[in-house]
Amino acid sequence: MKKIGIVGGLGPESTIDYYRIIIHSSLEKMKGSTPEIIINSLDLKKFSNMMKDFDKEKDKVINYLLEAVNSLNRAGADFALIASNTPHIVFDEVAEKSPIPMISIVEETLKAAEKKGIKRIGLFGTKFTMQSVFYQKVFLRKEIEVIVPKEVEQNYINYKLYDELTFGKIVEETKKGFLTIAKRMIDDDSVEGLILGCTEIPLLLTGEKYSGVPFLNTSKIHAESALRYCLGEG
Repeated sequence: MKKIGIVGGLGPESTIDYYRIIIHSSLEKMKGSTPEIIINSLDLKKFSNMMKDFDKEKDKVINYLLEAVNSLNRAGADFALIASNTPHIVFDEVAEKSPIPMISIVEETLKAAEKKGIKRIGLFGTKFTMQSVFYQKVFLRKEIEVIVPKEVEQNYINYKLYDELTFGKIVEETKKGFLTIAKRMIDDDSVEGLILGCTEIPLLLTGEKYSGVPFLNTSKIHAESALRYCLGEG
């Protein structure tokens, strides 16, 4: 059994969710046994400040994440994952220099979308994730179109993520707001699925689907893929 390494803290609440998912899944799958997990929890504020001026700070972002992976390697982790979507903008650069294998949240989410036969999919996330194209580039390989909300909707989602969900605040009105955007995208953009592309969003949208359209919970997908890799199944 391989030892799991998690770069966490970006944000803290979703890191807790990763741990819970892996442990609960392993208890079911491994008849009471659980994997060894090492978590390197980073400073969310420090990371967020670097991301504000990403074009200038890109190398610092890469080095910050790479240092975290190197620490996991020194602690004995056999592979690593970054428990957050936004840092995957530099996943390829970090993985290329990593001393241990890394599992991409985007690649694993693509596999999940393929299994569901989805060809048009919506993307919720931080404004950075929604306005970047790292999801689009990967999904395009399988001819899956990624659709993002309108700019005003992106602003709303981003504000609620940083003002509420990052701190573990679950507000019913915010949930209604997110679902209203989801319904508009289902009706207007004909999306066949919705990527919950910020690992805090599943804390708010806890169901598996809405209006018949499946949610792709990136935290759950990523965490469960880590367990499969740990057990030599992936």
